[in-house]
Amino acid sequence: MKIIFSGGYTLGPVTPLLAVSEVIKKHYPNVEFLWIGTKKGPEKKLINEQGIKFITLPAGKFRRYLSPWNLIDIAKIIAGFFKALKIMWQEEPVICISAGGFVSVPVHFAAWLFGVPTWIHQQDVIVGLANKLMAPVARVISTALKDNVQSFGKLRIKKTIWLGNPVRAEIFGGNLVNAEKIFNLKKNLPVVFAMGGGTGSMRLNQLIIQSIPHLKGFCQVIHLSGLERPQELVSRAQELFADYYQVHKFFSAEMKDAYSASSIVISRGGFGSLSEIAALGKPAIIIPKPGHQIENVRFLNQAGAVILLDERTADGNLLAKTIRELLVDQILQRQMSTQIQKMLPRASEEKILAIIKAML
Repeated sequence: MKIIFSGGYTLGPVTPLLAVSEVIKKHYPNVEFLWIGTKKGPEKKLINEQGIKFITLPAGKFRRYLSPWNLIDIAKIIAGFFKALKIMWQEEPVICISAGGFVSVPVHFAAWLFGVPTWIHQQDVIVGLANKLMAPVARVISTALKDNVQSFGKLRIKKTIWLGNPVRAEIFGGNLVNAEKIFNLKKNLPVVFAMGGGTGSMRLNQLIIQSIPHLKGFCQVIHLSGLERPQELVSRAQELFADYYQVHKFFSAEMKDAYSASSIVISRGGFGSLSEIAALGKPAIIIPKPGHQIENVRFLNQAGAVILLDERTADGNLLAKTIRELLVDQILQRQMSTQIQKMLPRASEEKILAIIKAML
């Protein structure tokens, strides 16, 4: 049998689906996967490393405001839909699965026309437009948060279930000894792992660079800067502070070891990253992107599960001060670790498998 996954442009819709693919492969060893993603997103590298066939689809953005780009994107959407129809005809999948992303919309509507059952997964607190568009034709809707079961309306309540967020088993395989070798870490300094998402966040990168001069002697920093961001600033910082700061563009297998070595994680507020942080019970400083990510993080901050910094008012001094204070407060670290695991439970293998069995 063949299952199609779709999603990309950022890694947010990608990592939970990879966790789902792990469960499916474990119980259906002969399954074939096909991934439909974007041309310029960071997902292709990660998908290819998993041995999954990857193809691209034209993806237009659904804007809710007037813009000349809407005309171009309408053409992309139409082209994407016809290519999706061709894929359904040629590949004959038994299920299509998505966790959002505009590239998924034409795929799921094409699947619906061919009678292929679809499953969409909602991660963020605020339901994205792509999932809203796909919800009417979905066979199953799952949510990372229990409260979001009600977000798709009374007409769809029967097909909406609370799942939790799938998390890749791979990230639990990190090893501190391996991490010390891979990243050339000092054993007498705690590690701060700072990541800005698959494409990288310019603002987060700036804040991290600004904080580095104030962290000497307190910690060593592993900085995941992202594939699509200019490297001049971070490269210069690495030259100046090489004894305790290092920068990397992209992680795949190394991710688990970076997590394993870290005492604190600094991240954007995407739900894929938040779920991995929660599953590992890492104390985290979250600097969300303005918009839906703020809602993702606010309820965690209010429950004492994460520390929230506003990118619009924070600077490098504040970030460094927050890092230093958290590093020395072992009690707060333990409290945050316990709380985030409680607030964001991991989707169980049994629940994921039950959805697949019900759709076959």
